[in-house]
Amino acid sequence: MDKSKELLNRAFSYHTKREFPKAQKLYIEALKINPQNSEILNLLGLLKYQTEKYDDAEKLFKKSIKLEKNSYTYENLTGLYIKQGKWDKAVSTIKEAFITDSGSFTLWFNLGLAYKNLESFDAAEKAYLKALELNPASEKANFNLAALYLLLNNPCGAITYYKRVLKINPDDRESLYFLSLAYFRNKDYEHGFNPFEARLCRETAIKTQETTYPDLTSKAPLWQGENISDKTIYVYYEAGFGDVIMYSRYLKELLTRCKKIIFKPQQELAEWFRENFPDIEVMETFKAQNDIDFDVHSPLLSLPYLLKRNNFNIFQPTGKYLAANVEKVKWYKDNFFNNKKMKIGIKWQGNTFYETGRVINVEAFNPLFELNNVQIYSCQTFEGSEELKKLSGKNIIDLSKTFKNFSYTAAAVENMDLIICNDTSLAHVAGALGKPCIILLPYQYNWRWHLDLSHCDWYDSIKLYKRGLNESWQDVILQVIEKELMTRNKL
Repeated sequence: MDKSKELLNRAFSYHTKREFPKAQKLYIEALKINPQNSEILNLLGLLKYQTEKYDDAEKLFKKSIKLEKNSYTYENLTGLYIKQGKWDKAVSTIKEAFITDSGSFTLWFNLGLAYKNLESFDAAEKAYLKALELNPASEKANFNLAALYLLLNNPCGAITYYKRVLKINPDDRESLYFLSLAYFRNKDYEHGFNPFEARLCRETAIKTQETTYPDLTSKAPLWQGENISDKTIYVYYEAGFGDVIMYSRYLKELLTRCKKIIFKPQQELAEWFRENFPDIEVMETFKAQNDIDFDVHSPLLSLPYLLKRNNFNIFQPTGKYLAANVEKVKWYKDNFFNNKKMKIGIKWQGNTFYETGRVINVEAFNPLFELNNVQIYSCQTFEGSEELKKLSGKNIIDLSKTFKNFSYTAAAVENMDLIICNDTSLAHVAGALGKPCIILLPYQYNWRWHLDLSHCDWYDSIKLYKRGLNESWQDVILQVIEKELMTRNKL
């Protein structure tokens, strides 16, 4: 065995053990003996990649490819570009690799990933399908194709491929959860309910209770839908404000099934729910654990499943099921709404931790200010409220500082003629109050609005407008003005 081969073998042994400094030293020694060895260059490039020396890795991979066009080296180089988010470079490199070898599963998979991030969705689909031809049992290829279909509002395709993932790995809870969302988007709640129980926010909600109140949820079982007519149930929030408002519609039915409900919403919602559910114990933020006594417990979003709702009654009630406090409504009327103009509330941003695609640039609302006899109100709070300065000089009243909690938000909304907003909690407030609301949806929108956007299944008073792939948010608002405001209100 020649010296360079011996050094390569020793280096590779250290490399596989992740003893990178020792491996690197030996690779370099081997290259001194045999500087034109493409295998050594590739492996040293891989080591540099693994130790985040990306520029060095790229040079070594390219030098290796120049000596020998090897699929494995191309896989490493495109993997590096994908790691760096250099999607165009990944695509061009893969196309170069395909000139000599188009049979690499990894290259086709990486091509699908790159095209997806470039929003070339048709090309991404074809690449993933080709990858699956080469390796039908690939869990990651089936998962990524399913996720692509879910993203593109193709729930049937998503369901097919999430099921394939679960056939390969029945314990993949992430696929179970996304499978449920695909069913939900397709308005098939009966098939989606069970896998939805695998959702992360459900576990987080349970753990949150355990963190706040050590051993609280462990002293009683989770409710499984059995008869609890003589029992007390503890129900607690999960997910965001909008989800809790939307799912609070089930509390009145639950009250007919049990002796007592103890309900813990987020602090910001507690006062409003206390005003609406006098027969339910809506918990204070901090209550002594010893004073909380119940027989079973459940996170809020499990209620329709446990109450055995089906595809026909899952959305009920769709009309008004919450009310605003009368005294607060009057206070807002006297202080902000005592005019004869059409009163429109706007909001452009929610919690960006989950999705940034729902954020509307505030300048898109400019056409509203050109309408006659209209008063605009800003309902934007917290994150995003700094954008209001971009509407400086416009006829807009900022209500955000008056919103101590959602009870105040609801009272303000009750005084409005229309809400126009992004997909955010304000829309759920309007829908639950039965107030007219238009939600401006991004091109890739949330599962709950389903495929048919001509009708909002959850709220009768809400209309849905989706942004087209090549449209701006202002384009959508102009459509709203033309279809909803100019004709209906003769503005």
